[in-house]
Amino acid sequence: MCRSIHQSRRVVVTGLGVVSCLGTGMHFVWDQLLSGTSGITNIKGEAFEQIPSKVVGLVRHGNNPGEFNLTGLPTIDGRAVTQMTQYCLRAAEEALTMAKWKPVQDNDKERTGVCIGTGMIPLEEVVNAGELQRQFHYRKISPWFIPRILINMAAAHVSLAYGFKGPNHSVSTACTTGLHSIGDAFRFIRNGDADVIVAGGCESSVTPLAMAGFARMRALSTNFSATPQVSSRPFDKARDGFVMSEGAALLVLEELDHARQRNAHIYAEILGYGLSSDAKHITAPPEDGRGAQRCMEAALRDSHLKPEQIEHINCHATSTPLGDSVESRAIQSLFKNHSSNILVNSTKGATGHLLGAAGSIEAAFTVMSVYTGTVPVTLNLQTPMTGCDLNYVLGSNVTWNSKFNPRIALTNSFGFGGTNASLCISEYVV
Repeated sequence: MCRSIHQSRRVVVTGLGVVSCLGTGMHFVWDQLLSGTSGITNIKGEAFEQIPSKVVGLVRHGNNPGEFNLTGLPTIDGRAVTQMTQYCLRAAEEALTMAKWKPVQDNDKERTGVCIGTGMIPLEEVVNAGELQRQFHYRKISPWFIPRILINMAAAHVSLAYGFKGPNHSVSTACTTGLHSIGDAFRFIRNGDADVIVAGGCESSVTPLAMAGFARMRALSTNFSATPQVSSRPFDKARDGFVMSEGAALLVLEELDHARQRNAHIYAEILGYGLSSDAKHITAPPEDGRGAQRCMEAALRDSHLKPEQIEHINCHATSTPLGDSVESRAIQSLFKNHSSNILVNSTKGATGHLLGAAGSIEAAFTVMSVYTGTVPVTLNLQTPMTGCDLNYVLGSNVTWNSKFNPRIALTNSFGFGGTNASLCISEYVV
């Protein structure tokens, strides 16, 4: 019985919502990405003066097209909502509007769920409350302090805002969070736990404490303060660390027959999901790339695909000296001679690294690539690193002339603690 359900329930993407330093709204952000725009800028303020990294990706707020605002969002209690949750709610509204799915019937709400996570809690909330506690100002600590910092609150607020009564699930696996969220949601639908799930990640950690912590690890870019737009440069010889960014990205995943019955527009199909652990080091991946390789292998097995059917990989590549090399090595080891045929890119040159939302915004970009047949350029990749002979997308966007039908891609995410995820995304063909 379980086997027949697993085999018959296919999962598709019917909506996408994005809030990022490139803008707000999937189509706006996609156009910005294809135009070669970078959303990365300098960080200013006294609290950041001692931090050596001066480059970040900040969400633009305002009322102009592509800017973040709260207009049109469901009514919420602002006392329990952080900026991160606001980003998440805007991405949810964008995704659900695109999917044309805002159910009013109880049976539809009961079959709709959320799977949303974040990589880090809002650290400044803890800093401020801790300072009050040290000053013995117990009554000045907000009764909303705990709800504001819980990992599952973004998922909870989306569920509350739209009345979704299906699975309510939160993931927190560092920079793999967004992709794990989508992968878990894919399996929930495939296994019959829901018909529709809003899935992805959100993050708002461009704060003095978070940046100081990453800077002390020497993880952040420090060499491009005068030219922030070129500071995130995946696979490039001059890369020197990642650029912290913020935002949210959510996908509406839907069981195929459910989407067909309501004539929903389908952007892509999710074919499979793979996970692995490095079991090597808290922050550094093994140099042979075996963890990443096992993860991609697992996604291929789950998708029932051969390696040569993959023609594009949107990489995790954060612009760190070790991480980009390891991921490239893993691709070359797994795909062997076919690796030179794969269009390999990273979109972090344009967006920076969204931490817990990185995997979901890159999944959204991968959906758009299989849907449109265009693979975005890896921004700022001028001189590819040595040691791996891969077909990096550099110089300009590439028209994806597939040898297969449908177009099929992988997208990868890796996080501290050695946690890895790969998702296989296909063009939807009737």
